[in-house]
Amino acid sequence: MPSAPRTKTGEPPDGFEVQRKLALGLHPILDAFPGLDRLPTARRQEHDAGIRKRLFAETSVMLVADDLWMYVAPHDLPKGLRRRWKPVVSPGTDTIVIGESHLRESPALILFLDIFHELCHIRQRHAGMELFDRNESYVRRPTEVEAYRFVVVEARKLGVSDEVLREYLKVEWITDAEYLELLNELEVPAK
Repeated sequence: MPSAPRTKTGEPPDGFEVQRKLALGLHPILDAFPGLDRLPTARRQEHDAGIRKRLFAETSVMLVADDLWMYVAPHDLPKGLRRRWKPVVSPGTDTIVIGESHLRESPALILFLDIFHELCHIRQRHAGMELFDRNESYVRRPTEVEAYRFVVVEARKLGVSDEVLREYLKVEWITDAEYLELLNELEVPAK
């Protein structure tokens, strides 16, 4: 009997692992996501094996008790920062901050998409791009569009349905109009 199609379950690729019992604090990325660097997605994200090896060797994750998803810790406190967001700041290091409940409870597919989205931001920062540009709407920032586009393409390779992608892209910090703009930009049909 054939297995259920991935579109119904929304499964990450074979070989994707999550260490859900990771202790709070700072860890190498591969302690949180063992084998992440060996997935085909990692090779598609960074073709150069040497750069890819360095990316995974030099990137850390910080698991925090805060109720949040994931973000790349800024090197300095961004200018014009909204008062309600108090990010972890990691001067000179590449750190992806992950909320404890997100790591422990979110579906593996969401964690897969999120970690590669954030790794895209690390690569962008290495290329000199500004990740926290407040002059541009979140859904129009080239860095966000590129990162979301990458994970949408990867999700489609896994057979993830447009319905699951719509749910994934509906983030709480954008308006309904911005959400529709993001769907349009990423060629994910609205309902």
